[in-house]
Amino acid sequence: MSWTTLHHRVDDGILTVTLDRPDRLNAFTPVMAGELEQTFTEVNDNDDVRAVVVTGAGKAFCAGMDLGSDGNAFGLDESRTPALADMSDLNNPDIARVRDTGGRVTLAIHACRKPVIAAIDGPAVGIGATMTLAMDARLMSTNARFGLVFGRLGITPEAASTWFLPQLVGMPRALDLLYSAEILDAEAAEAVGLANAVHAPDRLVKEARALADRWTLGRSRVATALTRQMTLRNANLERPEDAHRVESLAMFYSSIGDGAEGVSAFREKRAPHFTRPASAMPPFYDEWIAAAENG
Repeated sequence: MSWTTLHHRVDDGILTVTLDRPDRLNAFTPVMAGELEQTFTEVNDNDDVRAVVVTGAGKAFCAGMDLGSDGNAFGLDESRTPALADMSDLNNPDIARVRDTGGRVTLAIHACRKPVIAAIDGPAVGIGATMTLAMDARLMSTNARFGLVFGRLGITPEAASTWFLPQLVGMPRALDLLYSAEILDAEAAEAVGLANAVHAPDRLVKEARALADRWTLGRSRVATALTRQMTLRNANLERPEDAHRVESLAMFYSSIGDGAEGVSAFREKRAPHFTRPASAMPPFYDEWIAAAENG
């Protein structure tokens, strides 16, 4: 398709997604939300891609929501009076302009079967910050600025950040970051656990790609996808027995899939040649994901 707010490049199995509105500091719009949601949905079936790196064009990663648009700045339908019951089915088109656009993006990232790495150079504020909380790592340049600034605008956190943020930094620190609405430099973001590493600007994307390689080169695509989803979802279960049920199925199917090749390669002292694509997950996968999403 023709992308209007993003640029896509696939190189050696890594999809680089560039937020591409440099004249607006890559400010977020409902159109960008739709294109990001589509990107992270479609990449699950793209067997040419083993990992995703997200970055921004020009001087910013993403300066937050584009507040210069007409009408509701967040693209929401102000004629509605939605209640909690209206949100029971997130796929209901009737609530399309009630749903938080940032949450649509982070839920798609959360459901992605490929590791996702943010390469943050320059400002990442508002949705520019919260969209990265659903990613597997946030690498920042020394120029990066990271701000959860909702309190300054009289609005609330979005993009499911009240779920993702406490898991990354703990509840007390999450509340402090949200209440204070401070903008952190890269060093401070690393100190609180938001940045995995800080690099020189000219090294940032190279380091993100190197991390993607370290995580995915020579690895089973299916096992990587299962590992990502099990770790993201099982950690929030109430009982370890529930994690055991899913892990048992994952181990069963991986052991007769790429795992058989991995064991043979180990015995024969050679590099494994994994062939199973992440577009074809084990039989239990869709049922498990649906059940997890429905609580």
